[in-house]
Amino acid sequence: MSVEASKETLEFQTEARQILHLMTHSLYSNKEIFVRELISNASDACDKLRFEALENDALYEGDGELQIIVDFDEEAKTVTISDNGIGMLRDEV
Repeated sequence: MSVEASKETLEFQTEARQILHLMTHSLYSNKEIFVRELISNASDACDKLRFEALENDALYEGDGELQIIVDFDEEAKTVTISDNGIGMLRDEV
């Protein structure tokens, strides 16, 4: 694929932070369920690219290697889940 990823940090408004807190401490209090949901979202992004590429070959450019990458940084104590599918547009966030 020739799609280049860019990283952008968006700030949450106060209400959104409260919703995120609620989701991570109530709805997704089980860490395994929360991680599974993030991986499921990455899979949905790959499926979306696969589907939209049926009508627009330029999105796929013949590379069928869709990926979901789970990266662990022990020193920073972070887990990063990334994919090369299609995500939400900025105004959809």
